[in-house]
Amino acid sequence: MQQIILHHYPMSPFAEKVRLILGFKGLHWSSVHIPNIMPKPDVTALTGGYRKTPVMQIGADIYCDTALIADVIEEHAPSPTLYPSGSAAASRVLAQWADSTLFWTAVPFAMQPAGLAHMFEGVPPETIKAFGDDRNVFRANMPRMRAADANAAFALYLERLEETLGKQTFFFGAAPSIADFSIYHCLWFVLRGGPVAKILESFPALQDWRQRVADFGHGTHEKLDSGAAIAIARDATPAKSAGNVDSHGLAIGDRVVAAATDTGTDPIEGTLYGATKTRFSIAREDQRAGRVVVHFPRLGFELRRAK
Repeated sequence: MQQIILHHYPMSPFAEKVRLILGFKGLHWSSVHIPNIMPKPDVTALTGGYRKTPVMQIGADIYCDTALIADVIEEHAPSPTLYPSGSAAASRVLAQWADSTLFWTAVPFAMQPAGLAHMFEGVPPETIKAFGDDRNVFRANMPRMRAADANAAFALYLERLEETLGKQTFFFGAAPSIADFSIYHCLWFVLRGGPVAKILESFPALQDWRQRVADFGHGTHEKLDSGAAIAIARDATPAKSAGNVDSHGLAIGDRVVAAATDTGTDPIEGTLYGATKTRFSIAREDQRAGRVVVHFPRLGFELRRAK
């Protein structure tokens, strides 16, 4: 198997989702720690400006968004599967809900004053301000949920998840699916909130389930310098284009822009390299990384012709 390189930082919840998937698959991977706020010059060299964490690299192919990253890991290591027969589609739908609605309820719940104080205990004020300023840009125009609304909504979601899980080992039965990893990272983030995490103690089935997911661990990994990751991209050749399933009136080689549609909406420009029903890819040239191809999922991203 080609070297999997994960660009992440330890406290990123979406990175924890991918780290656990790598552990579930029993994979060995290379770990590149990146800044938790912009600027991220070495990440930008590979992606062209993608703002979210994590990013996965295989040679000169760069994968954005954990939904796509999970699919690519599944292609490289199909067993054990993230998409069990009979529940694959449903698990994807539940995962998408968790990565969006549940996550953006967990964040304001965890970051109310008591949680925020716990997370940033001992951190210099200027570092806290820089983090807050970065996240304000990252969130773009997303409406902010007030603490009282987050408290009520998060408690209700936990009740429904507890009932859904019931006596099952995982959310779709005896085997885990992508949904388990997407739900888990939201609750993992809440645990960072110290005092506010006490809410989880009222849900014993979820408590036991969380331990089962955590037990997958992170696989085995080695540290890699970001400069070395850029050199790997420069020395590699991108995977062959998947062709073009056109839904935008675009042809291979057209100048295009890709951007997330919710948060971290910074545009990434390049030429259309390929498009399928589920993903699209753009090629770009970088002075340090050389020719790379950046891949995005269809869901949650827009593709448009560059002006």
